[in-house]
Amino acid sequence: MNSIKLISLSKIRQYSGILPNTSIFVYLFFLCSIVYAQQPAATQDSIPIAEQDSIVKKEPILLDQVKRHADGYMIIDKKENKLYMYDGAELYYQDIELKSGVIVMDYNTNEVSAGRIKDSLGVLVQPPSFKQGGDEVFPDSIRFNFKTKKAIIWNSRSEQQGMNVKANATKKQNDSVYYLRNAIITTSVDVDDPEYYIRVRTAKFVPKKKMIAGLSNLYIADVPTPVFLPFAYFPMTQNRATGFLFPTIGENFNRGYFMQNGGYYFVLSDNLDVATLGDYYTNGSYGFRLESNYRKRYKYNGTFAFRYENLINGERGLPNYGKSTIFNLRWSHSKDSKSNPNSRFSASVNLGSSSYFRESLNQINTTNFLNNTLNSSISYSRTFPKYPSVNLSVSATHSQNTQSKTVNMTLPSLTANMERIYPFVKRNAIKKGALQNINFQYTMRGDNRINTTDDIISSKGLFYGAKTGVKHSIPIGTNFKIAKHFNFAVGGNYSETWTNQTYKKNDYDPILEALPEQDTIRGFDRFAQYNFNASVNSTLYGVFNFKEDKKIQSIRHVANASVSYNNQPSFEQYYDEYIIDANGNTAEYTRFQGGVYGAPGNRKSSSIGITLRNTIEAKVKDRDSTKTELKKIKLLNNLNFSTSYNITADSLRWSPVRMSTVIPLFDDKISVNIGATFDPYALREVDGKKKRFNTFNAAAGGPLFRMTSANINWGYNFKSKNNKKNTDRQSGAIPGMNMNVGLDENQLDYSENEGQEEEQNEEDSAYYTNPLPWSLNLRHSFTYSNNLQQREISNNSLMASGNIGLTPKWDITVSSGYDFKNKGVTFTNFGISRDLDSWKMNISWTPFGYRESWYFFIGVKSGILRDLKYEKRREPDRRL
Repeated sequence: MNSIKLISLSKIRQYSGILPNTSIFVYLFFLCSIVYAQQPAATQDSIPIAEQDSIVKKEPILLDQVKRHADGYMIIDKKENKLYMYDGAELYYQDIELKSGVIVMDYNTNEVSAGRIKDSLGVLVQPPSFKQGGDEVFPDSIRFNFKTKKAIIWNSRSEQQGMNVKANATKKQNDSVYYLRNAIITTSVDVDDPEYYIRVRTAKFVPKKKMIAGLSNLYIADVPTPVFLPFAYFPMTQNRATGFLFPTIGENFNRGYFMQNGGYYFVLSDNLDVATLGDYYTNGSYGFRLESNYRKRYKYNGTFAFRYENLINGERGLPNYGKSTIFNLRWSHSKDSKSNPNSRFSASVNLGSSSYFRESLNQINTTNFLNNTLNSSISYSRTFPKYPSVNLSVSATHSQNTQSKTVNMTLPSLTANMERIYPFVKRNAIKKGALQNINFQYTMRGDNRINTTDDIISSKGLFYGAKTGVKHSIPIGTNFKIAKHFNFAVGGNYSETWTNQTYKKNDYDPILEALPEQDTIRGFDRFAQYNFNASVNSTLYGVFNFKEDKKIQSIRHVANASVSYNNQPSFEQYYDEYIIDANGNTAEYTRFQGGVYGAPGNRKSSSIGITLRNTIEAKVKDRDSTKTELKKIKLLNNLNFSTSYNITADSLRWSPVRMSTVIPLFDDKISVNIGATFDPYALREVDGKKKRFNTFNAAAGGPLFRMTSANINWGYNFKSKNNKKNTDRQSGAIPGMNMNVGLDENQLDYSENEGQEEEQNEEDSAYYTNPLPWSLNLRHSFTYSNNLQQREISNNSLMASGNIGLTPKWDITVSSGYDFKNKGVTFTNFGISRDLDSWKMNISWTPFGYRESWYFFIGVKSGILRDLKYEKRREPDRRL
């Protein structure tokens, strides 16, 4: 077949002088004719096939197709065997992408050169962008060899795991190794004008893995600091890696110099890692922490942490010398519900010494010192879906008060629930009438409860004083309607309690002149109870309409009234008597007293409960006259009244009336919670003490009800409006391109930008379009006690917290409060934070109180250089 040859530029000039007056179309036709005429006719090849095969074929210059593009022009110089691309030049070869203002490809040396071009103002624009695989470099100029894969790069810029690297000269040895000279490393966004950087003379750079550098020192605002290292190692791996964790170094005025949170990090697998951390103080105190994270995709994930500290106070041999140990254990685990919908396991554990967060020296624990309780829960549940479905769960709980040091644990708790069964109707069918709504359910729960203190646990064991019990419950009931507006419910409950120990009270011993200790009887025992209940409720609606010219168009009142009846017989068969004194006086007791689920009742109970719930709403005209739809607002939300009447009681049959409501204000921006208790009975002084007696307060000359307690709680968040930062900046027009640049290779830019830089627009001095952003959170709590006419304010406190942004990068936060009852300021803290672009600064100050202290921190934001920081603190005084 005939082949078409490209004509060199000199040949084009030679032919172009033949017909100077001819149009461009004639030129093209003439040139095409010459090209075709120069091709030899197809002839029979006289060389034998065997001889053709013996000729050694030359290795191709390029191993893959080269794709190219240029917005300006592309020219092939056959004489020099080079390809020139100008203005928006792009070249693609295998996994290499090169974009630049000008690109020259030399087919003789297999090299490609790229650099910037000048615009109409003489400014160098369109710097190269070199990308190979996942690595991308933005230099001023570059030379690359396709065959050896080596390159020389000038003023390269690259980003690795949040760190920007700029080097004056870079040598690309292969796909994974670069050698840098006179480089800077920074996390600043502007790598050309960073607020800080680490200057590196020479370095070996492995993308996405590491950088090993020689002499390095820190520069801040282009000013060298005395902080330098003879060599440095910068990890840049994208995945987790085993290695050392650099400690925090500081000073404590009670325990001397210290190192905190230093240790070693282990990556055991893709699903598990472990960190061992330690603290050490020069007075001999030390701490140890073990932390682990685990995760299995679509199965489960969790964290585990154990912390132990050995604290030494004072100097050995002095009276104030003391030594103590504290610990804390945390575990969090969650299971993916998709792994098995019928099986669930979760854990949230937080237990340890009651004084751990108050006495811990580690800075990471200071924010938890206000925690007064430690709670833990571990549970596993499984559902058996076949009808009737059963849900079985096993759990362990823990609750610890760090002030009183009391510990309440349930180790373990077993619960089984069977779904509700309707015996007179098919499953999932519509139920009508009292018969079809008859249903029953079965519930079983077993607990092993421990109520103790953390001191007893450490001395006598975890299960000292444990109590065990099992309770079975079978509730049965039905519901139906009468007259369409009254909902009736009737039911009962049977329960049976099992225990493994009971008690026997011994009679008064006249010899000892005291009551002997009770006997504990080990062994199985049980008691049963049952009760009956019924209830009826109905809802009433009332609407009050006003004239059309009124602001309020209507008021809607919804009242829900319910009356319930509960009856439980006496279970006197479980009670015995014993002699309590020398006079032969006796008292009743039950051998099941102090059980996990209480004791059976020895008094018949029959009571009526009354509850009234109210909601009052209004429809008003909107302030906006263009809106035709009425606006609905709530005047009173859940105004509730409740009381009960004990039929079997000899006196004081009416219980106090409890009232509660929520008042929304300012378009529901403030919710005021109000509660109060009113007693219908009067007080009478007996033996110097006031007690309730069976006379209504109105009959004793007082009002109908006597308020015994009240509480008011409200909170509101104030904040400024339209606090948008003025981030709009003017942008200049796109400069024109100078198309009159020749093809001389000397015009390729391999150095720093020598042209005139584009003039920058003046920055807007106003940070905000509106006043400074701020917010203020207020919380008020008020409690009044008057059950014995003491008229005492038991609690009256106001809590406040707020912040204000002085500038987009300056923030001030304040939190405090005032206790009006005790006339004192509550925990108060001031905070100042400053965003320093790549750095951050925080100041925290507690000016007075138990936690009087201050803390200063300034450091780099990036996690890679998080150890580049300075911090100083004044620890709070330790009080025993």
